[in-house]
Amino acid sequence: MLSTTYAVGELSAINGVMGAKAERSLVYHVVGMPSYQNQRVHRKLHHTFGDGVFGNFVNISAQAACCHAVIDPDNCMIEMERVISEARRNNQPAYIVVPGDYALAPVTPTEVRPVTLKSNPVSLEKAVAAIAERVRAAKSMVAFPAFTLQRLRLQKEARQAIEALGCPFATTTMEKCIIDESHPQFAGLYAGAVSAEKTRQIVEDAELVLDLGGISLNDETTAGFSGRLDPARFVSIGLNDVRIGQQVFGNVRVADVLAALAKFKSPAVPYRGTPEQAQRVNGKAADKITMDPLYSRYAEFILPGDNVVLESGSSSLGLPPMTLSDDVQVHIQMLWGSIGWATGAAFGIAIADPNRRTILVTGEGSHQLTANEIGNMGRYGANPIILVLNNDGYMVERALEPNPDWSYNDLAKWRYADLPHALGCADWITARVETIGELDAAMKAARESKSGAYIEVIGGRMDMPKALAFAHTRIKELYGSDAA
Repeated sequence: MLSTTYAVGELSAINGVMGAKAERSLVYHVVGMPSYQNQRVHRKLHHTFGDGVFGNFVNISAQAACCHAVIDPDNCMIEMERVISEARRNNQPAYIVVPGDYALAPVTPTEVRPVTLKSNPVSLEKAVAAIAERVRAAKSMVAFPAFTLQRLRLQKEARQAIEALGCPFATTTMEKCIIDESHPQFAGLYAGAVSAEKTRQIVEDAELVLDLGGISLNDETTAGFSGRLDPARFVSIGLNDVRIGQQVFGNVRVADVLAALAKFKSPAVPYRGTPEQAQRVNGKAADKITMDPLYSRYAEFILPGDNVVLESGSSSLGLPPMTLSDDVQVHIQMLWGSIGWATGAAFGIAIADPNRRTILVTGEGSHQLTANEIGNMGRYGANPIILVLNNDGYMVERALEPNPDWSYNDLAKWRYADLPHALGCADWITARVETIGELDAAMKAARESKSGAYIEVIGGRMDMPKALAFAHTRIKELYGSDAA
């Protein structure tokens, strides 16, 4: 539930709400607007254009939602049931506007029934039969459990369906750790041309690609559209329908399809992958910090039960290729990609799930946009571990441009390790590290600390993860031209 004031509040929040729409997160955005009395007489009020018009912002905020309603006493019961059910059906935000003097007003009694989200039995039976036919006919198959399943808490159901089918499954960065990576059917992280060769062969050579939930094969998850995936080979199970080629089965819920697939008896021998070897942690204590030893250390540092929040940029490209422990939840915003989101998200996650340790991995450019949330972390007693890579500017932007030295990719020189104490987190562990030995010592202290911890990691200006370096060679494919 998100509650903001009219105009200035809702417009300040709209980027985050639009991100929730893109990334399929359910949010009810409730806005208190000026009273009906003031609207009726066209009062000139603050938070307006001074023109006595009060509907200027409704259409703007409505675009960030899958449905919206302006509530009054007569329509309240009908409209609230409608927007609640529609938001749940799409797992996207709903925008609800309530004039201030209506908030406590009696509503007109109306007979309404809550909408129950369920599949049409006939359509479901036909969809499952069509999927089963394609599965039996395929000589090879791979499954992609989509990020939407995590939003709907259907990871267990997806795993059961995959186990029944016996096929390998792969993930993109958007689904990192959606199913434990130690699972014997896990074939690896797929990211186009920068995938491990074994993973790429399994995915791109599969006769059938089973999309469980609606994966997003965007420019970020495919390393600049560098993959070779034939859409004709896809069977796509969306949140509310199933698509097989040009045939669409509507009014079918993904949970019901997964339950049906979990009963499937595959005649094939289940796929069993070679267990992934733990990435080698290299580097000597006196060495300067570079990306290879940095991200392998992060992966080793992350433990079962951790919540990991990866900022958009190099952080979301450097860590995902590393194998992580079981029972790790990864939060990442690969599609919307609004820099700065991760610091605020880490605060919310740490408060919402205090039994798991929250680890924020971010870069200093993104961090500068929302670093004030550290003060709220201290205020509410959150104890995250924050790892801030300071590489002298917007390194991800430097990588995605022909000329990395444009001045707009430079930043103000903050003393990042001083931020927690300046913002009221007096008991936090803080450190600024430049060598491997200093990093190891700081991470050990952070893990042992019961309070929050903040580590500023000094990296090279153009030292970047493999996937980001590859993206620099795909500028034309990313931007549609030879220059960014």
